[in-house]
Amino acid sequence: MMKHLYVDPRKEEAPTRDRKAHSTSLPKAKETKLHPTSPGGETASLFFVGTATTILEWEGIRVMTDPNFLHAGEHVHLGPGVSAERITNPAVDLHDLPRIDVVLLSHYHGDHFDQKVEESLRRDLPIVTTPHAKSCLQSKGEDSFSEVHALDFFQSLMLDIETGSIRAGRKPGIKVTGMPGQHVKPGLLSAANNLLKAVPPTNGWMIELGYRSASDSESFENAYRIYVSGDTLMVDELKEIHERYKDQSIDLMLIHLGGTTIPSLAVPLLMVTMDAKQGVELIQLIEPEVTIPIHYDDYDLFASPLSDFKKAVEEAGLSSKVVYLDRKDEYKFKV
Repeated sequence: MMKHLYVDPRKEEAPTRDRKAHSTSLPKAKETKLHPTSPGGETASLFFVGTATTILEWEGIRVMTDPNFLHAGEHVHLGPGVSAERITNPAVDLHDLPRIDVVLLSHYHGDHFDQKVEESLRRDLPIVTTPHAKSCLQSKGEDSFSEVHALDFFQSLMLDIETGSIRAGRKPGIKVTGMPGQHVKPGLLSAANNLLKAVPPTNGWMIELGYRSASDSESFENAYRIYVSGDTLMVDELKEIHERYKDQSIDLMLIHLGGTTIPSLAVPLLMVTMDAKQGVELIQLIEPEVTIPIHYDDYDLFASPLSDFKKAVEEAGLSSKVVYLDRKDEYKFKV
């Protein structure tokens, strides 16, 4: 039986401990992008905050991915002897966010869940994440997060949205499924990482926006499907995503790029996120209707700039299927 998480977006609470939202909406987007070939009828939006932080809005609910709200010049710890400096600012400050209903956290790493976020988020904010991250978030004694839900690869959870309205016997719902991801490719380095636990396990996500019967909590009909790659390399495990969804459309892919290199660009021993070449390979494997690159230039460990990805996309003849967002831009789409 599928796990369920009940969410009531009618409760206007800030995601931070003070619980008093400073705004009821996100800031006005710097630029709004639409479907590159068939715009019209938009009913949902994705707001790009920076790094891997996005905010999805649909049917009155807000889902935030990988909250990272440090500013330029601040540092995060990424493992033994590894730190990174942020070189950009987020599109909105953490304490200026409106209500957030659920957080999807791909893994427990400072550039996805920074120290200020960890200090500031209210402890009962629902977080969907990996089993490893759940153990970390709930190991803080009285200061632990209380609403953490773990999903392993291909496990699913239904966000039951309590809007108070039922249309034609149906209610909106969001199905979240954990997708495979690997920060380190199999081999000696992976074995060493398993021993040292330097780089944490990571998930991607399949987010399905749709409707369920008001009388049957297990029913669900997808209307729009979003794949979020998470911090992964192009590994064989991703082929299973193609196999499972090859007869189902993937409308949008958010792809984590940057070619993150540790311990530093000066000593590039290990790449732990996709570079431009791997990013194009993932588009060709998943075949989404639209791809939006994120996680590409916010920290000083990113070795593969967005310009490399744009060039690779053009050379592959995929430009009509990619939309580029800067921080504070939004993508509106039809569900």
